[in-house]
Amino acid sequence: MSAVTHALTLVAFPVAAAAGGTAVSILRPPGPRLVSAIQHFAAGVVVAALAGEVLPSLREEGNLPYAVLGFTAGVIVMLAMAAYSRRQEATAASAPTSATGSHSAAASTASSQHARGLATSVTRQVARRAAVALPLGLLVAVGVDLVIDGLLVGLGAVLGAAQGLILTIALTLEILFLSLSLGSELTEAGLNRAQSAATVVGLALLTAVGAVGGAALLAGAGPAALAAVLAFGAAALLYLAVEELLVEAHEHTETTALAAMFFLGFLAVYVLGELTG
Repeated sequence: MSAVTHALTLVAFPVAAAAGGTAVSILRPPGPRLVSAIQHFAAGVVVAALAGEVLPSLREEGNLPYAVLGFTAGVIVMLAMAAYSRRQEATAASAPTSATGSHSAAASTASSQHARGLATSVTRQVARRAAVALPLGLLVAVGVDLVIDGLLVGLGAVLGAAQGLILTIALTLEILFLSLSLGSELTEAGLNRAQSAATVVGLALLTAVGAVGGAALLAGAGPAALAAVLAFGAAALLYLAVEELLVEAHEHTETTALAAMFFLGFLAVYVLGELTG
């Protein structure tokens, strides 16, 4: 089986997880405790994949200068994406306030001109358009994130069956959580269920693009290129576990059971690695 075919097989799982997560988020959104449990478990899986598969493979490849460059590039990309997401969230948060202020000013003017009915009509049209506006900033950030996830799946396909399987499991859980969150956010933004589902599944297909492209490019890559991409993937996985999954998981009240889910995820991947290795 070629690396590209292997990548296509593996990437079917995160794409299916995105479709399933979207359906659940739209039809029956999970409660905060279940979401937190998934986040803890996924973080444990990602850390185990990083410690058990990515870092040992990186050490075997050697090429320390390329590894440092790749890791640095990964950190810069992830931090830049985080900063972009924060700016988009701040813009979205300030939009309702600005809209309220604009509405108040428009209402005052309309009153003075005895044109309140026209102002109300215009306000309703603007509200309807805003309600179905896609959060493009959020979608761009998610799309880039999913392409990177796909690249890691393609990298796993090149490294071998065991590494590819474990990396795919880790990224499938991450994409499952992402689809749960994104599906709910799009529905709250005013999209109907079909539009939300189509948007999330369409974005999930970017994972397949990244996986196939990554496998095709890395199949014949030399040790230096593999070391750089492995280090880039290590930075991405580390950020995903520490700065995304665990941070969001701790937004809810922490319990012993929830904390244990992190270690359960780590142990599950460790055992799987031993059995498949």
